Amino acid sequence: MYSIYEILQLLLTVLFWIIMIQVILSWLFAFNVINHHNEFIRQLVRGLDTITEPIYRPIRRILPDFGGIDFSPMVVLLIIGVLQKILLPNIFMSLVGAGAA
Repeated sequence: MYSIYEILQLLLTVLFWIIMIQVILSWLFAFNVINHHNEFIRQLVRGLDTITEPIYRPIRRILPDFGGIDFSPMVVLLIIGVLQKILLPNIFMSLVGAGAA
């Protein structure tokens, strides 16, 4: 049971870092710090967008339009934090406690 908990924590941590890298690259891309003509960077950004877009889409439907500022990555990072720090530990502790009784 503990191995499932560790796998879920690892997957959430990897997702956290994918989102952080995607956000930082999008800022660097938007402010012309990174060359737009670099094919590797363009493919990396496109790949990260492909990974994160299905996660952002439902949140973007709920959030109001903030005029060019996308808060969906921040909302996803908050959800990941709540899952990692509060929900998953409590769920697995209750399952372990129920199994011991």
